[in-house]
Amino acid sequence: MEYTVKKLGMLAGVSTRTLRYYDEIGLLKPARINSSGYRIYGQSEVDKLQQILFYKELGMELEKITEIIHDPSFEAVDALMDHHTKLLAKRKQLDLLIANVEKTINAKEGRKKMTDKEKFEGFKKSLIDENERKFGKEIRNKYGDKTVDRSNEKFLDMNQEEYEEVTGLAEQIHDTLAEAFKTGDPASDIAQKAAHLHKQWLTYYWPKYSKEAHAGVAQMYVDDDRFKAYYDKDQDGIAEFLRDAVLIYTGMTKI
Repeated sequence: MEYTVKKLGMLAGVSTRTLRYYDEIGLLKPARINSSGYRIYGQSEVDKLQQILFYKELGMELEKITEIIHDPSFEAVDALMDHHTKLLAKRKQLDLLIANVEKTINAKEGRKKMTDKEKFEGFKKSLIDENERKFGKEIRNKYGDKTVDRSNEKFLDMNQEEYEEVTGLAEQIHDTLAEAFKTGDPASDIAQKAAHLHKQWLTYYWPKYSKEAHAGVAQMYVDDDRFKAYYDKDQDGIAEFLRDAVLIYTGMTKI
């Protein structure tokens, strides 16, 4: 069966403007343009749109979706199996959050006591799942499943005070790094302070700290475009500056 932009939009629950935009950026091209100038979509395009919407539901950026969809090695069945796994994980996370809300209601109404740890279980698990979705494959390949699993367990076991401390550290790193970057010198006192804060932040997650691993993760911030984009979101070059500061801090680069 074939569809016009309007009919496909109604079928999929997306706007015609969205479908036209997908065409413009090369994400979803119509099968053909008819004699009246209308975009016509066939079964292949319908299936591809379903895949695109699956990826969007999982929070993936359009640029990444385009890359995946047009990869010569892309296999629809494998992609669906991957979707299924991720959606099950998402359902598990929602179930955990629902249970957390129900416990909180019971605690507020005096029917049940709730520990501080229980209050934040759902949110911390959500952060872990998000990190796994974005960076899990790379980090597990680099450090191994055992190390990553132990790191996740350590994070889940954080009490509220520790959680607030590590959140505050992340903000400190951001602010200190921004000031240090203005000096242009990764060996400066303030740049080394940023590297030290980064070490402290890592120790909240890592079972065991090592200079080599610290230097390795800083290098990964530069090598992996997703990490680099996170650090460079305010100004280009921040990721490399942090890497250089950490290499000096850990003694991997001599000054």
